[in-house]
Amino acid sequence: MQGTLPHESMTAMTQPDAVPAATLPLGYRVVDLPPSRHREVVTLDTWAFPATVGEEALAALPSPLTWERARGVETDDGELVAMHGSYPFSHFPVPGARTPVSGLTWVGVHPAHRRRGLLRAMIHDHVQRSLARGEAVSALFAAEPAIYGRFGYGLAAYDVRLTVPRGAALRPVPGAERVRVRLERVEERHGELVQELHAAVDRPGWATRETPELRRAYLDDPEAFREGAEALRIAVAERDGRPVGYAFFRRKSAWETAGPRGTVRVRDVVVEDAAVARALWGVLLDLDLMATTEAWVLQDDPLLHLLVDLRSAEPRLTDNVWVRLLDVPAALASRRYATEVDVVLAVRDDLLPANARHWRLRGGPDGAVVDATDAPADLELDVRELGAAYLGGSSLAALAAAGLVTEARPGSLARAATAFGWPVAPGCSWVF
Repeated sequence: MQGTLPHESMTAMTQPDAVPAATLPLGYRVVDLPPSRHREVVTLDTWAFPATVGEEALAALPSPLTWERARGVETDDGELVAMHGSYPFSHFPVPGARTPVSGLTWVGVHPAHRRRGLLRAMIHDHVQRSLARGEAVSALFAAEPAIYGRFGYGLAAYDVRLTVPRGAALRPVPGAERVRVRLERVEERHGELVQELHAAVDRPGWATRETPELRRAYLDDPEAFREGAEALRIAVAERDGRPVGYAFFRRKSAWETAGPRGTVRVRDVVVEDAAVARALWGVLLDLDLMATTEAWVLQDDPLLHLLVDLRSAEPRLTDNVWVRLLDVPAALASRRYATEVDVVLAVRDDLLPANARHWRLRGGPDGAVVDATDAPADLELDVRELGAAYLGGSSLAALAAAGLVTEARPGSLARAATAFGWPVAPGCSWVF
């Protein structure tokens, strides 16, 4: 099957009513944000997200923004009171394929200008601009999860937070003894190694830092953000002289009457295989003077299975990537499906009326075709639930059990849920 759309579906989102305009109240206007307004952006950000670090220090940090994708709302007298941006993820992994995705970010409204429709207007602006660039999908990390569901974003991936006691027992893995782990302070030279290993991961939702701005900002390590911990370190795993994994970490010292009780904070772990995972975690979980290691991993991370006593790590489930389908037929045709599927989806979409119709999806491991149809629906669901299931991590059957998907034709739910599933759990290792 070809991963292309028929003409009717391909043009669906270009109709005049595809993205209804959201009207700003009198006294506000939408503007582009050039780099020259960086200081104003920082000031607004400290109002939207209270910071313990001064504006001067924040303004001196490298900005991760792609400025040509940054937009603001200002008052008639030129005060910047709201903004949003997006990251260009041109090779965003989805099940069995990669597709352009608009990574919504830096969304904020000044507290003195809330409840006036500024956020809704910015979401409309984001959608219009994303579709104009050919991005049929938007993704984000939610600062407040309750906000984005009403705009059609569904929770598509989860991660697990762990607090692992020092020296926690790990199951053995053959070949781990051949992996050497080097511990170094993070420097600019690590950027290429990190980017190469991170980009090689094939996992739905695994956004890679594609722009120079994102890569530069990610390696920056200002002391003001360390919360009393040391400078950022990196554990580099090598096998036969070749890098095969890494993890960023930092230690925070603490002493009590009984002795040292330090904490290791681990983030952005990438491993090539199980032996690398066993070697890397074996080092990180047993550093001198430390009592615990704090980490967040994805739902199928090797560590969850290597730990002999997972309960002692106090696992806590939380949300990871959220997904919004902007152009339903294009988005559904962009991914692959675990089994052959032929299903008619009745989609509701209050924000984008062009999506709100019946779509026939015929797909499988080799591709998919999506057509608008007048045929009766097999499944009825909101675009939010379609986004939740899109990366293969949230089961349509589970959503139906919660009353969020309706099976209109008996037997269609199980087949569609199987096809939408994927053997690799979705998720991203960094917050964008």
